[in-house]
Amino acid sequence: MSAFLTKYKRTHYCGALGIAEAGREVTLMGWAHRRRDLGGVIFVDLRDREGLVQVVFNPEHEADAHREAHRIRNEYVLAVRGRVRPRPADMENPDLKTGRIEVVADELEILNESRTPPFLIDAPAGEASENLRLKYRYLDLRRRDLQEKLFLRSRAAAATREYFQREGFIEVETPVLTKSTPEGARDYLVPSRVNPGTFFALPQSPQIFKQLLMVSGFDRYFQIVKCFRDEDLRADRQPEFTQIDIEMSFIDEDDLMRIMEGFIVHLFQSCLGVGIARPFPRLSYHQAMERYGRDNPDTRFGMEIVDLTDILGRAGFNLFQEVAASGGVIKAIRVEDGRRLSRKDLDQLRDYAAGRGARGLAWARVNAEGWTSPIAKFLKPEEMEAIQTRMGAKNDDLLLFVADAPGVVNDSLGNLRVHLAGRLKLIDPNVFAFTWITEFPLLDYSATEGRYTSTHHPFTAPVMEDLAHLRDDPGRVRARAYDLVLNGSEIGGGSIRIHKRDVQAAVFAALGLEQEEIRSKFGFLLDALEYGTPPHGGIAFGFDRLIMLMTGADSIRDVIAFPKTQKAACLLTDAPSEASSEQLRELSLKILK
Repeated sequence: MSAFLTKYKRTHYCGALGIAEAGREVTLMGWAHRRRDLGGVIFVDLRDREGLVQVVFNPEHEADAHREAHRIRNEYVLAVRGRVRPRPADMENPDLKTGRIEVVADELEILNESRTPPFLIDAPAGEASENLRLKYRYLDLRRRDLQEKLFLRSRAAAATREYFQREGFIEVETPVLTKSTPEGARDYLVPSRVNPGTFFALPQSPQIFKQLLMVSGFDRYFQIVKCFRDEDLRADRQPEFTQIDIEMSFIDEDDLMRIMEGFIVHLFQSCLGVGIARPFPRLSYHQAMERYGRDNPDTRFGMEIVDLTDILGRAGFNLFQEVAASGGVIKAIRVEDGRRLSRKDLDQLRDYAAGRGARGLAWARVNAEGWTSPIAKFLKPEEMEAIQTRMGAKNDDLLLFVADAPGVVNDSLGNLRVHLAGRLKLIDPNVFAFTWITEFPLLDYSATEGRYTSTHHPFTAPVMEDLAHLRDDPGRVRARAYDLVLNGSEIGGGSIRIHKRDVQAAVFAALGLEQEEIRSKFGFLLDALEYGTPPHGGIAFGFDRLIMLMTGADSIRDVIAFPKTQKAACLLTDAPSEASSEQLRELSLKILK
């Protein structure tokens, strides 16, 4: 330990100083953010995790400290002892939290030097490539905006524990090395040295274990837990991510939603000072698809989708007639004051819809004299009037139509409305709009696999009145599943679980699983269901995604300290990397070239 650190201890954070400390002697430690030599007096902006403060080195006040200050360069680590004084009124900086004061240095110690960083710490993020910033993540994390995001993440984790412990939940850690089970994405496998030829899996979620905790009688469980999925990545996905995992016994959907809404209200109030109104709106999966074209609707703006099949399917336009006759649908959205969009814009919107699979995009401008539209000549006046009435269209509004299979229409118009809302600046970024989506399909038919697969996971309970259709019409069965959507992003999903073995066996049969496979992968769970399993249900929140939305970040990589790239690589540590031949031999593995 150096003599300086033995003699001095930090008394304050740089960014925590204010006018109340004027006249006080302080000892600060941090990084040289910027140095300015004005031909006599040297000014250094000293930075730590709480912010910046201006330090003044004046040769007439302390010559030794001033002499040493000539050596300072950006990102040098400094210790400064001095006295706080108010800045002259004409020198105050209202944009800086410490802008009313400065510290006059009495002593300076350069604790460590720094090479010239590969990018400026205070430069906008876009000025350096993301790959470069990820390679030098320890420098990137010195940026104030990233630090603030991680501070909020820390507060959110503390608020989460505070709320659930207050509500009687018990925090339990579940295994990280577990059994590979089919849950929708590929598992990360870990070879066992002790048991050659066998593998653990890293958990995609603690799903089975939290259900077993309900069997064990813990009643209310939660955990902030790492999960792992080997899947293709996007801006809001990472191979390792964090969930707030929750499970409860003796509850139904209303009970769960009430407690989770309380959690969201507590989280936003304690971390952001934002009040959230409750109860949250609820939409069934069918309603969400009909009105918004997506099961994660952004409800901060209107422009809802309207079904016009009954009107346009009988109109004189052959394409519309053919689509309706083949079981397709014709739907539209209304853009208020469509004059903002030019003909060139409409051509671009047509290309956008085509990119989502639509065969075309028809349009109509509503005017006092009638419609301006390529399809107007095929429509009768009463048909146009009926469309305007149903859509609530006014003069100067723009109507956009898509005719195709239901899935294509919903996908193209659902994404088009979000695209247009962003382009036309219809979304208030300061609004947090929560919506519950309920009654998802229990099963989806996979044409590639030639069988039904679980929409969520195979432990989701079906709506009891639909149970009889598991054999004759599995696609008709609704799930007791629910998602919580915030501003068009799913932040949480869960369900009431199956707690009876006969129902679980019926779902496995509908999934086409053989008895041997069921026994091999889920035997321990089926056994547990025979020992007095209580009715139970739960939910998991994507903690990274939730923090991303709370902070206004563009990617969850901005709210994770050391994230992976979109190719699941860590540029900082060069992971993943090759294993040595000795390691492979110990694990009884051989790499096939």
